[in-house]
Amino acid sequence: MVVLSQPALDHYTSIKTCKPTSVFTGLPVINLRDPEAKTLMVKACEEYGFFKLVNHGVPMEFMIRLETEALRFFNLPQSVKDKAGPPEPFGYGSKRIGPNGDVGWIEYLLLNTNPQVTSLKTLTIFRQNPEIFRSSAVNDYILAVKRMAFEVLDLMAEGLKIEPRNALSRLLRDEKSDSCFRLNYYPPCPELQALSGRNLIGFGEHTDPQIISVLRSNNTSGLQICLRDGTWVSVPPDQTSFFINIGDALQVMTNGRLKSVRHRVLAESLKSRVSMIYFGGPPLSEKIAPLPSLVAKGEESLYKEFTWWEYKTSAYKSRLADYRLGLFEKNAGH
Repeated sequence: MVVLSQPALDHYTSIKTCKPTSVFTGLPVINLRDPEAKTLMVKACEEYGFFKLVNHGVPMEFMIRLETEALRFFNLPQSVKDKAGPPEPFGYGSKRIGPNGDVGWIEYLLLNTNPQVTSLKTLTIFRQNPEIFRSSAVNDYILAVKRMAFEVLDLMAEGLKIEPRNALSRLLRDEKSDSCFRLNYYPPCPELQALSGRNLIGFGEHTDPQIISVLRSNNTSGLQICLRDGTWVSVPPDQTSFFINIGDALQVMTNGRLKSVRHRVLAESLKSRVSMIYFGGPPLSEKIAPLPSLVAKGEESLYKEFTWWEYKTSAYKSRLADYRLGLFEKNAGH
């Protein structure tokens, strides 16, 4: 056993730990080319708000190239990485997640995927310092993932009998779509593992506020989701596949039929985890409310109408683990 002096532990003290959990054996795996995919997606998202997508059509070479580029960036000297920060909200960040005191064992790059609203800071840094990051790797990957995300949302709309078929994907296709892209790096932390057998929280529990999140990671475990009964389970990694998360906005649009999934990431003791996530959001001015076709006769709408800007602003003021939708429920404050 490794015995550490107190100073070696000081940089962990503000980051929470938790005990390892069991592996999720009931993970829905959906083939994008399966004729039944639309039905299976809806079923998976009603039950878990989450599924694994295979045969997705995104070239493996795009994933590997971006992962290689991400690792190259995160392994640069700290002083070089700091040129791309602090995040406002776009740019490079380390340990701190958001402005409200959440911390994790993580480094990240947050980028805007909308050329209309590009973050000048990150753009300038990458243009001036091409050795820091080759943005073509990001662009190729995001274009392919967006196409796949649009297809997933069109299939979900079909499965939910929403008309028109592009009612969900049009929000992400819109040139003013408020979508973003995140590269997360969770360094290994062997000291803490040797001391206590507990895992360090890399990214604390939360739901994603957007419509849909598309995640791909390397083969290092760490992702966990919370099941309906409150049990946390570990999701086995698969670097060739994607994991689809339902976000809060889609929970509202389906009047609670599809549930946004609460999830977190634990750091590994010996291996680094790299993940890349596309967060598909609507334009800031878009009104978010349950779609009339999904509110049955005699059924109440569970949520007040709000704009994406209002929800995003509210979420940005909250802590990660807060139930952000509570303020927007019809019975809030009764």
